Amino acid sequence: MKIAVSGKGGVGKTTLAALLAQAYADQGRDVLAVDADPSPCLAGALGFPAGLREKLHPIAEMSELIEERTGAKPGTIGGFFTINPRVDDIPERFSVVHRNVRLLEMGSVDLGGTGCICPESAMLKTLFTHLMFRKDDVLILDMYAGVEHLGRATVDFVDAMIIVVEPTRRSLGTAAQINKLAHDIGLDRIWLVGNKIRNEDEKAFLVAETPGIPLLGFLPADLAVQEADRLGKPVYDYVPSLHQTGVEISERLLAEIEKQDYVKD
Repeated sequence: MKIAVSGKGGVGKTTLAALLAQAYADQGRDVLAVDADPSPCLAGALGFPAGLREKLHPIAEMSELIEERTGAKPGTIGGFFTINPRVDDIPERFSVVHRNVRLLEMGSVDLGGTGCICPESAMLKTLFTHLMFRKDDVLILDMYAGVEHLGRATVDFVDAMIIVVEPTRRSLGTAAQINKLAHDIGLDRIWLVGNKIRNEDEKAFLVAETPGIPLLGFLPADLAVQEADRLGKPVYDYVPSLHQTGVEISERLLAEIEKQDYVKD
C-alpha cells in the first residue's frame, strides 16, 4: 500500500504522516516513510535520535549515485541517460530505521517539469514506482506543500492520497485543487483528514464544506504537538489524543481501501 499525504503548507501533513507510519509499524507492517519535503522534518516528528538523523542524506543530492545509475550528471539537460535505473538496493542502503519505521529523505528536485525529465527525477520516479511491496508493506510519502507535484504527475503510482486540511476556506480551496489534479492523473482514492480541530463547530464546518471528498477523521488541536517538537519527542507517544486518533484513521483507511478493492473485484 502506497499512501501520499498532501495539503496546504502548515496544515500538519508531517504530523499525520508520522502518526500513520508508527501506527502501521506497531501493527507489524513493514513501513517505509519518505520525507519528500525540501525542508525535511519527518524524522523529528517520528522521534528519530539525532545520531540516526545525521546519517540521512537526501537521494536527490547524491550526485555520484545518480550518475552511476542513470549514466548522466545531475542537473544536465539533453543527452542520453537511463530512465529506468536500478533502485532495488536504495531503501536498505540509504535509509535509517527506528522503532520499525524505515525512513528515507527524497530531497528537492524538479520532477518531470513540462514534459521533460532529468536524471534525478528518473531516479526518484523509478524508486517509488517500481519498488515491489509485499502484502503488508506500507509506503508513506510526506509530500511538499501545495499542488505542484500533482501538476507534474509525480504521485500517480500511489494507492491512496490523504489531503490534510484545517477548518479554513483557504485550506479547503487548496484541497479542491489537489483533488481535481489528482483525478486528472487517475487518482480516485482520495480522503480528507481535518487537523487542529478545536470544537464541534469546526468539525461541522469541514463536513459541510468539504469539496466532495470523504472525511477519514479529525485530529484535535493540541499544544503538546509543539512541545513534542521542541523536546524531540515523537508525537505518537507524546500526544495521547493524536495517538488514539491516528490509530483510528490508519485502521479506517485500510478498511476503506479493502472495501473498494472488494467492490472492484
